[in-house]
Amino acid sequence: MTEPSGFSHTRDSQGIVWLAVDVPDATVNTLKAEAFHDVGDILTELEARPPKGVIVYSLKRDHFIAGADVSMIDRCKSAEKTRNLARQGQQVFQRLSRLPCPVIAAIHGACLGGGLELTLACDYRIASDAQTTNFALPEVRLGLLPGAGGTQRLPRLIGVLAAMDLIMTGKTISTKKARQLGLVDEVVSQHQLLTIAKDALLKNKIRKRPLDQWQSSGWLNYLLVHSHLLTKQVIRRARHKMMEKTGGHYPAPNAILDVMYSGLRGGFTVGLESESEQFGCLAMTEESQALRRLFHDTTALKREQQSEDDQEITHVMVLGGGLMGAGISYVSAVNAKANVRVKDIHHSGVLAALRHCHDTLKTKVRAQRMTSREKHTHMRRLSGGIDWNGMVQCQLVIEAVFEDLTLKQAMLKEVEARSDKSALFATNTSSIPISQIAAAAEAPDKVIGLHYFSPVEKMPLVEIVPHQGTSLETIERVVQFARQQGKTPIVVKDSAGFYVNRILAPFLREALVMLSNGEPIRDIDRALTKFGFPVGPFKLLDAVGLDVCNKVISVMVKELGDRFTGPDILQVMLDKQWSGKKSALGFYDYRDKKSSTVNPQLYDQLDVVPENHLTSETIAMRCVLPMLNEAARCWDESVIDSERDGDIAAIFGFGFPPFLGGPFYYMRHMGVRALLGLMNDYAKKYGDHYQPSDALIRWVELQEHQEDDNRDK
Repeated sequence: MTEPSGFSHTRDSQGIVWLAVDVPDATVNTLKAEAFHDVGDILTELEARPPKGVIVYSLKRDHFIAGADVSMIDRCKSAEKTRNLARQGQQVFQRLSRLPCPVIAAIHGACLGGGLELTLACDYRIASDAQTTNFALPEVRLGLLPGAGGTQRLPRLIGVLAAMDLIMTGKTISTKKARQLGLVDEVVSQHQLLTIAKDALLKNKIRKRPLDQWQSSGWLNYLLVHSHLLTKQVIRRARHKMMEKTGGHYPAPNAILDVMYSGLRGGFTVGLESESEQFGCLAMTEESQALRRLFHDTTALKREQQSEDDQEITHVMVLGGGLMGAGISYVSAVNAKANVRVKDIHHSGVLAALRHCHDTLKTKVRAQRMTSREKHTHMRRLSGGIDWNGMVQCQLVIEAVFEDLTLKQAMLKEVEARSDKSALFATNTSSIPISQIAAAAEAPDKVIGLHYFSPVEKMPLVEIVPHQGTSLETIERVVQFARQQGKTPIVVKDSAGFYVNRILAPFLREALVMLSNGEPIRDIDRALTKFGFPVGPFKLLDAVGLDVCNKVISVMVKELGDRFTGPDILQVMLDKQWSGKKSALGFYDYRDKKSSTVNPQLYDQLDVVPENHLTSETIAMRCVLPMLNEAARCWDESVIDSERDGDIAAIFGFGFPPFLGGPFYYMRHMGVRALLGLMNDYAKKYGDHYQPSDALIRWVELQEHQEDDNRDK
């Protein structure tokens, strides 16, 4: 028995066919393989008896179509099967576009991936003005490209450069931006959407559009379509920029450029054939498989964290107006839509936090990602002061003061003395065990760690850290609030460094060891970005702040042992008041805002002569292998609930290369015996700390046992 696709149709008395999408037992619509068969059958009927027009719409409350069902791609075990899947989608959408009657897409809610490709095959697109309505072709984030005609129809509709930007980045745009680009023809209120769509058909406002017609105007687009030389130059330049940004680790952007070029030079049909060919090839790549696994894992995590508890947190106090406090205030007010009061001991701290929020919103308005009215609405939720006004109404207090146990305990006592005893207290500590902070609490069950990463507005991860006495209700409410903030929360065990900082510390330590041995700063950073990290270890240290890093490492040495002890480079630099980007001097010199060079005084201060001795691969593995060892220890000690959580946290917390799937996925892909061999080789060359830990050996044995069981099955 085939699974229902969710597509159905009715023909009204005025000859209009209403093509509805409503995938059963699902909160969102996705395009399943069965959809192509069902829509094909509907089209056969419409071709035989053409209606006056067709309106495609969704019966879901706030979703149009959220893209293709990724699992149907996973089920394809060869490139040819995946190509056939793409061709199937192309053919169905071709038939839809060739109907002799006008076809309108009435869009409310997320219109993504295959859903957007379906609307591109329509003659006219009307969208609701609701905030939940947005558009994207996000396939590149799964290591794929749009496979149902999107690479060919979108440039013909909105122009080559605009289409290239959307397809290459996978970015999501609002209805307003879609209207400006010409992706949407009309924007109306949600309750008028279907009425206006029907009225457009009855009044014969919509005309059929030739399949291969270039609808985008402008002299540059005309030249791109007609000038072979200019097209090659634009594609070459885009490829160069893409390679600089991705390091060549992701094959999908390169394939997208090839496919778009094929369509420009060879025409629509040639472009479609190239699209399906590349779609099949990309689906089989290791990069796409890793990225699709990450997608499935994060989706499963969201499902697990769904709660029926409707007690939303609406009033929050943030203690501390520094960069972390400002960022937490921003995501709490803007994303979670909570009323936020910023408290600091100085008026200047409060003003700095509010200014940070205002400036961030202003930037979004300038980029047309937000209206001025929306900016004012968000700012009205923010207030602040040096007193405790508003404490009584607060359901959650988030502490973001200095990394000092005594100070954090003092904040907790102040909050408990001034609240109505129901407020939750969350500490943004980077490394101090939550149990030590909660030791000063009258109600330890309401104390929890809420560890954000800088910059808060951009970094998707937050670690939720309950101590042994934290109640389940507190954990659940804080997890839901983190989701309101737009974060991916991972619950981790209360221990020094938690998970992310704990596995990051050996990575950074080894970079410092290599520097102390004379390896140049830029060579180390380049080696790690070449490996796939977004920034190198020294750029990362500068961004976080050397003072913060030094405190975190000192706590971890005290709690976890000497394996975290490294050269005293950070303290030497702090003695010179070089604390990183915030002081304009760290490992790099940031005084010239247009470019950063290595701190000109640093090598002399460290008494180091910079000279390259190691290959790029060796530098990268010297940093990565200790991280993998520590990740295995965290798994063994149940710091993380699962390997899945460990992979998600590493990718979203500090940018472990997504195409490698996370530390545990990477170790399995490398081959567990090859991993042990490599670590033993490095131990002989560079020190005993590369020896596989007992925890890693136990993990390896478990993998081998599971592989044996799978073979037996």
